[in-house]
Amino acid sequence: MAMERTRIAKVDEVKLVRRGQQVEGTLHLTPHHLIFSHTPPAAVHGPSEDATGRSLKAKPKELWITYPIIHTCTLRPAPLASRLPSSIRLRCRDFTYVCFCFLDEKKARDVYDSIKAWTCKIGRIEKLYAFSYQPQGPEKDLDGWGIYDARQEWKRLGVSGKGVDKGWRISTLNTDYAFSPTYPALLPVPSTISDNTLNYAGRYRSRVRIPVLTYLHPVNNCSITRCSQPLVGVRGHRSIQDEKLLLAIFSTSNSPSVSLDPLSTPPQSSSPRSSEGDIPTLSPETSMGDTEAMEDEIISKTSNEDEQKKPQVYGAQQHNLIVDARPTVNAFAMQAVGLGSENMDNYKFATKAYLGIDNIHVMRESLNKVIDALKDSDVTPLAPNREALAKSNWLKYIAGILDGAGLIARQVGLQHSHVLIHCSDGWDRTSQLSALSQLCLDPYYRTLEGFIVLVEKDWLSFGHMFAHRSGFLSSEKWFTIENERIGGDNSRTSSTNVTGPGHALENAFLSAKGFFNKDNNSRDSFPDSDGEMQPYDSASPNSKKTSTPTKNSSSDKHITKVKETSPVFHQFLDCTYQLLHQHPTRFEFNERFLRRLLYHLYSCQYGTFLYNNEKDRVEAKIKGKTRSVWDYFLSRKEQFLNDKYDGSIDDNQREHERLVFPKVGEIRWWAELFGRTDAEMNGPVVVPGYSSSGTSSNNNNTNPPTILTGVETADNAVGAGAPGKAISNGAAAVGGGVSSLAAGVAGLGIGRGKGTDGRKSLSSERAEMELEMQ
Repeated sequence: MAMERTRIAKVDEVKLVRRGQQVEGTLHLTPHHLIFSHTPPAAVHGPSEDATGRSLKAKPKELWITYPIIHTCTLRPAPLASRLPSSIRLRCRDFTYVCFCFLDEKKARDVYDSIKAWTCKIGRIEKLYAFSYQPQGPEKDLDGWGIYDARQEWKRLGVSGKGVDKGWRISTLNTDYAFSPTYPALLPVPSTISDNTLNYAGRYRSRVRIPVLTYLHPVNNCSITRCSQPLVGVRGHRSIQDEKLLLAIFSTSNSPSVSLDPLSTPPQSSSPRSSEGDIPTLSPETSMGDTEAMEDEIISKTSNEDEQKKPQVYGAQQHNLIVDARPTVNAFAMQAVGLGSENMDNYKFATKAYLGIDNIHVMRESLNKVIDALKDSDVTPLAPNREALAKSNWLKYIAGILDGAGLIARQVGLQHSHVLIHCSDGWDRTSQLSALSQLCLDPYYRTLEGFIVLVEKDWLSFGHMFAHRSGFLSSEKWFTIENERIGGDNSRTSSTNVTGPGHALENAFLSAKGFFNKDNNSRDSFPDSDGEMQPYDSASPNSKKTSTPTKNSSSDKHITKVKETSPVFHQFLDCTYQLLHQHPTRFEFNERFLRRLLYHLYSCQYGTFLYNNEKDRVEAKIKGKTRSVWDYFLSRKEQFLNDKYDGSIDDNQREHERLVFPKVGEIRWWAELFGRTDAEMNGPVVVPGYSSSGTSSNNNNTNPPTILTGVETADNAVGAGAPGKAISNGAAAVGGGVSSLAAGVAGLGIGRGKGTDGRKSLSSERAEMELEMQ
């Protein structure tokens, strides 16, 4: 089989071009790597001598490129008559750009065909390098699979069967993954909620991803929980069991006498530590800016009017929050396919905030634009096009995600409130916000071991679809021959063809049509019909349809669906880099750790990230067949430690507080990741309508933009998509969004709520709506 895939195993006299520099050497093709070996130029002029006068033989240098890390491969054949070399240009997922030049056009084609065969024609994840990799040295004696123990982590957070009851228990309802195939085996839920209630509640959440605990604050007992979107639909379905579950979650820090009847309005009790004296003292460095304070004020003022009549003591009131990470119009559009967002008339005990974080397609296209600005890095030493970098909006999206995480961290850590997070399926934006807010709240997750536990818990265990989003098996669409290319790269144009404002409403209807397409697995692409379209009926918990695979799925070849790939985990690491750069003494690990982690996400040398969820990894017996990526880092731990780290915690001492918050106005390019200098990536650039960070500029507003696009309760609503108080997503995404939302909040005092007039025009709706599912 190896010989069938390898058209040619070795080619001499190959020139490697990187950043305009050329070296000549030999290219080797193995079943798992491209290896380019060459003699350093300094040694070409003759062998050097040691102290005794003996000649020293030059040691060749090698460049190893694992096949899965190759993102795009372009062959440029050159006929012999042209006297130009044929070339193969590679763009790797770790932003390495190389160009190989060949004297023989046939050999170039053979190398291209071999790379293509080893990259996107192997057909099964089990044929990747991880299943044959054998570590050497100290790495061989480690067992990274044992670092994360779910029960041990819940015990650390105060959730266990022994000791003081903090209002939570660990349900074993999903130990066989039959209840929710994409969820972890152990589900921390309120002690007052039975497994029978969970069974009923599961029928109301997409893919049965019910609200469960992911973080419990050790001081105030407030929680971060996560789930998927509810199955509201155009008929406005509801679930008493789901409402009871959320009320129980938001009541875990209250006294035991609180009623769990979701039809009654619970008292807005304070958390055990909700007193002015218990609030950590914030230094000027960590105190909230105008944008953050405005966001908190919007959430506070939009809460129930009964609560607003009470004297407001900062930190003493709970504004329990449901965070919908999607733009408001996207959440509403999902109702057309039987999904949607919570009807707050049924959740009177909470406030809902829309964050306006764009979907996977927008993020993929943004990164493609960054790549376009860097794409000639192999053949030229020139700096990247900073104007193109700014217009990619990559940093705007990073800032938005961090702003959302900061909002959640403030609600839990300072406002002493509970927060429930979801997006569509609850495994992309939800994982980003959940993990980043915990980084801000808990110093343990800022240690090397703690960060590993955080990734295992909130990304791997909770079912982020690494295989789908990362595209480990590549795609033939990413391989092109220049003079044979017709119609361009479909994978790069598909998302831009359907996102224009003139096609927004048409796209919403196309999304609804796509519901009946059964060949897709992610609702961020097209929703499949795993029972979500059935009329909601609470008669029996056993009547629901689970997301089980089809009969032939186990024998089908694994393929990469280009439209389902997206740099979701990359963005999380970029956001972590921003926090590390802004708080250099608060993290035990360094920047190189994050960079190498992204590399090994795509290298497929380890089994940690290869599948989509915990169930898939258990069935593939991944722990017995592959090595953990944490073996790599722990065996080289000294390389990834931060020399500036200070782990001491003292809330009364500046730069030693337990909490850290993102400084959204100081977002920068992660230059080291892109293989560039800081000056090349973060130098000043003047682009009309854009700042150097790539976010829209506004000379009349010096505050950074807010990600908050709407706030809603049972009585009031403000923001994009709220009737009578509409603010466009575009306005909320730039500096003017803060003042616009503030103006909307001011109007709430005169009793103007969800039932007021002032609908948007059709043209306004067309301009605002963007496609949640393509």
